[in-house]
Amino acid sequence: MPPLFPALTEHPADRPALRFGERSLTYAQLAAAAGALTGRFGGAARVAVWATPTLETAVAVTAALLAGVPAVPLNPKSGAKELGHILSDSTPGLVLAAPDAELPAALADLARVDVDVHGTGPAPEDRGRDEDPALIVYTSGTTGPPKGAVIPRRAIASTLDALADAWQWTGDDVLVHGLPLFHVHGLVLGTLGPLRRGGSVRHLGRFSTQGVARELTTGATMLFGVPTMYHRIAEAVTGEPELVTALTGARLLVSGSAALPVHDHGRIATATGRRVIERYGMTETLMNTSVRADGEARPGTVGVPLPGVELRLVEEDGSEVAAYDGETVGEIQVRGPNLFTEYLNRPDATAAAFTADGFFRTGDMAVRDPDGYVRIVGRKATDLIKSGGYKIGAGEIENALLEHPGVREAAVTGEADPDLGERIVAWIVPDDPQAPPGLKELADHVAERLAPHKRPRVVHHLDALPRNDMGKIMKRALTHG
Repeated sequence: MPPLFPALTEHPADRPALRFGERSLTYAQLAAAAGALTGRFGGAARVAVWATPTLETAVAVTAALLAGVPAVPLNPKSGAKELGHILSDSTPGLVLAAPDAELPAALADLARVDVDVHGTGPAPEDRGRDEDPALIVYTSGTTGPPKGAVIPRRAIASTLDALADAWQWTGDDVLVHGLPLFHVHGLVLGTLGPLRRGGSVRHLGRFSTQGVARELTTGATMLFGVPTMYHRIAEAVTGEPELVTALTGARLLVSGSAALPVHDHGRIATATGRRVIERYGMTETLMNTSVRADGEARPGTVGVPLPGVELRLVEEDGSEVAAYDGETVGEIQVRGPNLFTEYLNRPDATAAAFTADGFFRTGDMAVRDPDGYVRIVGRKATDLIKSGGYKIGAGEIENALLEHPGVREAAVTGEADPDLGERIVAWIVPDDPQAPPGLKELADHVAERLAPHKRPRVVHHLDALPRNDMGKIMKRALTHG
């Protein structure tokens, strides 16, 4: 297999590779630091990485990939119980961390290697094979202990190359983002992506609209973010002219990890003339679909399947939906080189995740337009509402609610109803807490835009919606709260 990062040896030594705040490394310095680090692995079968948003994390993961040693990114915000589970499940031989990182007691028994970003050693030869495990990334564990998705090298290479095709991503691009490095979004796309292309990444450390404006006006060409970040951008464009100028000049604005509300799409497009494009992926599948840079940026959709990815929508009995008409809801199943290999130590869960013909059951519900565009309407477990004989996706109702001027944030769930089976429940953060919109007003608003059977039957007003560190709404906290 060709090397994952040919630029480490083929590019000019002084070409910028990584920048985190004021600290940076060229490709030559990254190769030297990675080479020095791999000599300290001591034959470990796996290595854990204390994945802070730092140069050290990027160097550690790069070194592990070059050495052919699977890396287990650890979320620094994980609690002791979750960390303990991940460590006992993945059994890393050591933990790689920044020298100044304070590690929790759960890691006390694990050998520690401090990452020296200024280390010098021969660049390790990349001898990895397609099916070799590259990363073990743990899922969020919403339905039990987190599962370790084993991601092979071919999945990383195929996803990044497919995105290069879809986004016209080249070594001339400079990516800016402020994403965490223990998830696929920030680590694989946001860090390994630029390195595979021979471009560079500028990490903000902490996201800010001022940081985005600064980087996009000083050479950065692409911005990656999650909806929470783009919401802050949408709020800021009216009062930060330098941000508008910066966004207008960007080559590509990409949102992922959750659906970007159509309302925020509109506010950013109105202010800048630029459309944010969305893509769709999971820990287990890396990237499945995207709006293409040369395609129509259709708000509310995640575009079309990426090169090499097969995608179908299926009914509850496993049969493919009868029509891709933009209305019929089905579960997304995907097949392709982008898929993970297995859940570590969980053959039962691995077997249950795949169909007999090799498609992965994503648990995401969507509709598909006749021209192939996919619109996700929610998770099967939490966002598919069966009401009055209809299958309804929470996502489209949330987008409709967000178009109401009195709604700042919205989430939609279903709850048991003796007549309808399930009734639609809206959870609203009002724009003005002193004058929140009432049930009838919101129900009529939704019914006018979608269909009467999709209107909410119950409305709860909240100060804020519960979200995880990637900005996804934690609906189980709502339905059980």
